[in-house]
Amino acid sequence: MAYPWPILAAFVFIIFDFHGVDSAAADLDTPRMRPMIIPLHLSTPNISAHRRSFNDDFNRRHLQNSDLPNARMRLYDDLLTNGYYTTRLYIGSPPQEFALIVDTGSTVTYVPCSNCEQCGKHQDPRFQPELSNTYQALKCNPGCNCDDDGKQCTYERRYAEQSSSSGVLAEDVISFGNESQLAPQRAVFGCENMETGDLYSQRADGIIGLGRGRLSIVDQLVEKSVISDSFSLCYGGMDVGGGAMVLGGISSPSDMVFTHSDPYRSPYYNIELKGLRVAGKPLKINPKVFDGRHGTVLDSGTTYAYLPEEAFIALKDSIMKEISVLRQIHGPDPNYNDICFSGAGRVVSELSKIFPTVDMVFGNGQSLTLSPENYLFRHTKVSDAYCFGIFQNGKDPTTLLGGIIVRNTLVTYDRENDKIGFWKTNCSELWKGLQVPGAPAPAPNTVHMNNSSNRSQNVPLVQPPNGLPTKHIPGEVRIAIITFDMLIVVNDTSTKPNLTEVADVIAHELEVDNLQVQMLNATPKGNEYQVKWALYPAASTEYISNSTAMSILLRLKEHRLQFPERYGNYQLVEWKVEPQRKLSWWQQHLVAVAIGILVTVVIGLSSLGVWLVWRRRQQTLGTYEPVGGIVPEQELQPL
Repeated sequence: MAYPWPILAAFVFIIFDFHGVDSAAADLDTPRMRPMIIPLHLSTPNISAHRRSFNDDFNRRHLQNSDLPNARMRLYDDLLTNGYYTTRLYIGSPPQEFALIVDTGSTVTYVPCSNCEQCGKHQDPRFQPELSNTYQALKCNPGCNCDDDGKQCTYERRYAEQSSSSGVLAEDVISFGNESQLAPQRAVFGCENMETGDLYSQRADGIIGLGRGRLSIVDQLVEKSVISDSFSLCYGGMDVGGGAMVLGGISSPSDMVFTHSDPYRSPYYNIELKGLRVAGKPLKINPKVFDGRHGTVLDSGTTYAYLPEEAFIALKDSIMKEISVLRQIHGPDPNYNDICFSGAGRVVSELSKIFPTVDMVFGNGQSLTLSPENYLFRHTKVSDAYCFGIFQNGKDPTTLLGGIIVRNTLVTYDRENDKIGFWKTNCSELWKGLQVPGAPAPAPNTVHMNNSSNRSQNVPLVQPPNGLPTKHIPGEVRIAIITFDMLIVVNDTSTKPNLTEVADVIAHELEVDNLQVQMLNATPKGNEYQVKWALYPAASTEYISNSTAMSILLRLKEHRLQFPERYGNYQLVEWKVEPQRKLSWWQQHLVAVAIGILVTVVIGLSSLGVWLVWRRRQQTLGTYEPVGGIVPEQELQPL
């Protein structure tokens, strides 16, 4: 199945990112970006490419305090399936929830506003300023662009794929989720009143800007001295999705590999890449090839990797020599000559036995080892086939490393020390192996905001809402079972899905034990399967708590479960919560009553038996007469 629109959008991204608007038209022969696989449950396509605005600004700030708290946040969606990763951000008091694309190249965070005249239908409702008692629009001043009336600050972001976002700048309380140590903070964000192109049609609500710039959420938090000048991202691996994000500093693992990142080299996060090795063998490449134009850029919003011509050809040829036993086949999109191979099997952990490792060698001599999942993606039409996720960047000398390169890798953007660190790990279980430095939890009532203006200094501490979709779970009930119907759309129609494996995936995504998830029935409909699942309490408990049930149902309703690529996506059709029935006195003591009745019956029957035996014996003894006793004569009967 071809996906022409994301190809074009992503292709233009390369042109715009590194050539600017004036040269974009002249560089249309630049090779295209890879297509993004669109989630099948959506009616509109998603945005597929990383964006750069025309007026991104750059401003460095340093903070010399490493004992500050951080905002620990989950990542959702999947880089290859959705074309992006999102995180949940909460704006306003009370908080309103949004799914925002994580983008290290953007410097503005924005969401659709309730009065937007031209905004698409996204994952969550639009932001309603009138419902937030801490919302405040930024008044026109010499430091911002103003609206036609000269009253409010505005922003405008136009992107090379012909999409745009514009609106007003405002300030409100931003919350980072229940897992965050960082208290909610006032921050400036964009409230959209118009969006076009892919921004209009994407499923995600907006963008969270992590780049360098005064409107970046990172820069704002650093300027307030509430986090250290650092953040980290950890993308899930092949077939897993999800991951984690931390705004603020963390304790770096002892074996984390670092490389210098020069903030003056470009406005993007760059690294000092000096060479590549395949299966331990260095490629004969001039190190200067990785230093062209913007150098080597690390970008969370780009899906695949793009190398200058010399480096790409050397890498491709070297890898193909190592996998000569595999059969080369056509890619999933007939419009492009993807480099794909079949016969590698479906188990990701086994790929390293067939495909070689690739080492990225940095300027300080350290290296990062890439496993096959860091440069391959699954073929969507052939079950045991994989394709290269590294492409030639046309004539552009810039090296662009997208998210595929850092799957299952913790990446720390240590802006304070001008370096970026890499640590191979299972991002879906990051917190089990990573010690995040402890910090006191935010005060339960109010938090003091460091604000230079004369606004209120005491802002209510708000937490993300815990509401449930469309239905409500009654107050303190003991939940015995949760059932839910799920419509699963399968990408590969030639292969019947392994629903046992799907059950394990659901258990993993819902963070419950595998034995708690059971399939009740499944009905196939072409490439769709309607499956009814049941979720039972853990073996160590008698019921499911309300908070656990609400968390589970929110994840299901908001499509936060990440299915393997071959399963496409899912839609929650219906769900039902069955509380534990309140037992009567007889039901609660049924066993004791039954035992009592049984004992009584046994004793009664035993007593009755003894009495009957004794009576029978007495009757038998009474039938004998003493010897010589007189007996009545009996008349003989005639023959």
